[in-house]
Amino acid sequence: MPDIAARTRSGVAPAVEQDLAPCLAAARGGACEAAFGAALARCRPALDEARRAHDDGAWPWLALPRRDDDIAALEATVAARRGSFDSLVLLGAGGSSLGARALCALAPPDAKGAPRVCDNLDARGFAATLAGLDLSRALFLAVSKSGATAETLAQFAVAADAVRAAGAAARDAFLVVCAPGDNPLRRLADRMGAEVVDHPPDLPGRYSALSAVGLLPALFAGLDARALRAGAAEAADGALDGDPRESPPALGAALQAAFAGTRGAGVSVLLPYDDRLEPFAAWWRQLWAESLGKDGKGATPATALGPRDQHSQLQLWLDGPADKFFTVIAVDETPEAPVAPPWLATAAPELAWLAGARLGDLVAAMRRATVESLAAAGRPVRVLRLAALDERRLGALLMHFMIETVVAARLSGANPFDQPAVERGKRLARRYLEEGAA
Repeated sequence: MPDIAARTRSGVAPAVEQDLAPCLAAARGGACEAAFGAALARCRPALDEARRAHDDGAWPWLALPRRDDDIAALEATVAARRGSFDSLVLLGAGGSSLGARALCALAPPDAKGAPRVCDNLDARGFAATLAGLDLSRALFLAVSKSGATAETLAQFAVAADAVRAAGAAARDAFLVVCAPGDNPLRRLADRMGAEVVDHPPDLPGRYSALSAVGLLPALFAGLDARALRAGAAEAADGALDGDPRESPPALGAALQAAFAGTRGAGVSVLLPYDDRLEPFAAWWRQLWAESLGKDGKGATPATALGPRDQHSQLQLWLDGPADKFFTVIAVDETPEAPVAPPWLATAAPELAWLAGARLGDLVAAMRRATVESLAAAGRPVRVLRLAALDERRLGALLMHFMIETVVAARLSGANPFDQPAVERGKRLARRYLEEGAA
């Protein structure tokens, strides 16, 4: 086993702690341990590449955490609109919305600026959304890196017509994020006089959560953009400053490669125990799938939410195929309330153990039991632990997984920044519409 025993609970950054002990125990002995050591050694070129990109700004997603020069302009854009709308609607698909969803989940449910996200082109659902808005007090934030995403363009055009029909000024009802240069979305925005914020052209959508793509919705929701980036910067520094044995993302990528290669663990399960992290898991699923699924290779991402999915999937995880690698995300902050009432002990004596317990303590106990049960069954499981869930820690978590994904892609020989296979589907959909054959 590589000499990382002292680092099994080392910090992804001070914001996040990674516990690899159950994974290391499951890997110990035989081919998996040897494969882990070999994969960890192969992480060094990937980390060197990332470190150079971090230093020279070659990868925008790695450079963003060290910047704050753009945040003031984003804050001004938000402040100028703060009192002019009652509803914020985000139009975007994939990387144009999933990062924003992950960030905005931190906002209180009743936060005025928290966006409604229309990221799936469902005709009935979008019509119902429009019908439920006061279109004179609605702001639409349309996001598309290319400016040519069919779903977003269709929603934008339909919403623009609805706003005009309601007698509102379209130029005041829309804010657009897209790449510089000539593209359909920018032309439509320019035509109506709507403000356009530039999307860095070399920033892949699934890595864009810490750019205007995610920060504009987060700022509208009242979140601290600087803290998000500061947490990401801490995570990057902790991941890239040292050898692979001291890099939490490299350790995670190497362990998953080892278990996939020697034990057939080709499914990666992300299991957070906090409702606010369910959108984060959806963001990670796209990141992992689009970055690694190339040339017949790639681990399949699967998401779950604890403790809910203990009741739907734990039987399979423990007693089904041993083809999964588990990452549990724990938030140790336990709310003081609600509390199971004391009268449970007399109303149902068999529930005396539950009477007076905080619901958060029950969640923590179930999380611990799940981790220990998976480990006892020989399933590889690690825990990423957050003392609380706030902007700094969420930024660190985002950066951890972006670096881990890039390292995992380099281990498999994949390009983590493209998605060539999906382009055929886009071309076919357009052709079918043009032919009237949809």
